[in-house]
Amino acid sequence: MQNKTMRPVYWLFGLPFDAVTRDDALRSIALAIRERQRLFLSTPNLNFLIASQRKRAFQDSVLHSDLSIADGMPIVWLARLLGAPVPQRVAGSDLFEALMAGAAGPVKVYFFGGEPGVGERAAARLAALGGPVQCVGQHCPGFGTVEEMSSPERIAEINASGADFVVVALGAAKGQAWIEHNRAQLEAPVISHLGAVINFVAGSVSRAPAWMQRTGLEWLWRIKEEPKLLRRYADDGYALLRLLAGHALPAALAARKRGSGAVVPSTLEVGSGGHLNITLRGVLTPAQRGALMSRLAEALPTSTAVDVLIPSGTRVDASLLGALFVMRSEAERHGISLRVEADEAARRAFQLHLASVLLEQPALPDGPTLVPAAL
Repeated sequence: MQNKTMRPVYWLFGLPFDAVTRDDALRSIALAIRERQRLFLSTPNLNFLIASQRKRAFQDSVLHSDLSIADGMPIVWLARLLGAPVPQRVAGSDLFEALMAGAAGPVKVYFFGGEPGVGERAAARLAALGGPVQCVGQHCPGFGTVEEMSSPERIAEINASGADFVVVALGAAKGQAWIEHNRAQLEAPVISHLGAVINFVAGSVSRAPAWMQRTGLEWLWRIKEEPKLLRRYADDGYALLRLLAGHALPAALAARKRGSGAVVPSTLEVGSGGHLNITLRGVLTPAQRGALMSRLAEALPTSTAVDVLIPSGTRVDASLLGALFVMRSEAERHGISLRVEADEAARRAFQLHLASVLLEQPALPDGPTLVPAAL
């Protein structure tokens, strides 16, 4: 079983991103299929990032993912601006093409969503290719609510197909919501909303040339192929300018003004009754983060609660916030309360990075509603 506390996550303006390559992501998919472990894969692009700032449920769906990859060059550019080592764009379409080329061995896929007739054409093409990816079922639910698309009969039919990978194509918000609503009942190890993949496989939409994908100009090609996307890209472009002016550039300038900062060891202490006390100090270097998260992995299974202290002078950046996100997620997974104490300067930095959600206590089974942790 993979050690989730060691996820190389970095926080970028409201969402976590795993600093992984395409090959890393493919290995995670192959491992999940081979060992029948759940992998909820999210592929946030700029549209995801903007939407998550407006819709908490949408943001939560990405926060609950097991792997969150940067599916867009604007995400990679924002990461570089903040010094987060996100190595490359990892498009969901690239992953699926690699699966079709045999990167993970035989894969049984179920397509849920898409325009009427597209699922049938995608299934027929995969059958004609005779490659390692086999379509074992598809369904176009048409219009309706998430609940209407989630009948017990439909979930049972998907499970009966024996799919390794459920590919959802309902539009980003509804697709993520459908996965959130049904992932506990779905038996396929890999689940992801890959909206354009079904169209690419069916041949109803062609992919942009590689040079346009590399340079961040794929959106122009997508508009040519699907003119209805023009409004979405225009809205996202305007929102990106506001994000740069109000958050990204000020955060980058603040980091440069602070310089490298003092390297002061962060600590993890186990108190009485299995109470963990974590203090994040100075700059959280990669080596410190690795050591801290390794100790956390050892201590969490026997812990009862976690307190995280962020004192004055601590550098709040994409790395620290990513580590805190992992701590929070793992505490929630173990059913343990986690409380964050941060001074006013740190809280302002959280707001600048759109990370105030990380100051909230994780929701526990039969526990209280999320509320900001008090100092």
